Amino acid sequence: MSLQTLKLSFITLTALMAFAANSVFCRNALESNILGLNKIDPGSFTSIRLISGAIFLGCILFFKYSHFNIFSPHINKPKWRSSLFLFLYAITFSYGYVSQDTGTGALILFGSVQISMICVHIFNGKTLHYSEYIGILIAFLGLVYLVFPNLNSPSFIGVILMSASGLAWALYSINGMGAKHPIDDTAINFIRTIPIAILLLFINYQSIHITQAGLWLAIASGVIASGAGYAIWYAALKSLNVTQASVLQLSVPIIAALGGVIFTNEILTFRFLLASLFILGGILLVLFGKKIR
Repeated sequence: MSLQTLKLSFITLTALMAFAANSVFCRNALESNILGLNKIDPGSFTSIRLISGAIFLGCILFFKYSHFNIFSPHINKPKWRSSLFLFLYAITFSYGYVSQDTGTGALILFGSVQISMICVHIFNGKTLHYSEYIGILIAFLGLVYLVFPNLNSPSFIGVILMSASGLAWALYSINGMGAKHPIDDTAINFIRTIPIAILLLFINYQSIHITQAGLWLAIASGVIASGAGYAIWYAALKSLNVTQASVLQLSVPIIAALGGVIFTNEILTFRFLLASLFILGGILLVLFGKKIR
């Protein structure tokens, strides 16, 4: 295995671990307790998440360029649509999350990401190798098997919101492919969402509910799992194709569940092991299946 392959594997795994951490932060912040209350309302969680991520990445750019100015010509500026996709993903995810249970939400979200990215890939005139079709199917069936015990009939609005979130994230990821300056691009994407995030707080002011725990979870989601995690993801996307990027994200629920086993003493079940085998096997087939003769 070459040094470049090892580097790509490391940054990709780091980004996927950040996504898994994000799911943990979101679950703890937005899940209702026995009284039906969450630690923070979805609108405030979204705004704080985006603003904290923007501040964190903005500070990095300030120290990187000594006198950071978003309008400076030497700052690489991605298209505005990336920021729009980022905001749409974050807002629909937060409100979609509280509209259904975790398992159903994860299945709809990752299913939407898969379908969206593959459809864009095919629409652009690309074709999939038969091993990629099989690998995607196997990995997705593994995800279905993993979350099946927690599946409930989703609400109509929940399906719409989570599907929209998956589509927005797919488009955000596709826009980041080939980014020459991942940190710069991600920082600008986050900074451009600040006006909309602030506007959301004003629109949502009557529904604002923020506990201290909810505030810190939103900041952790914004700084660690979103700001840093998405910059690392953009770095990984430089060397991944659309199919690989889409199917790799199916490992996020596995990583999140494994974190629960390691850090919160959750039980390692046979279902988890079998689902992991399917998901990881499908991913490997997508990554290396073309070499099969």
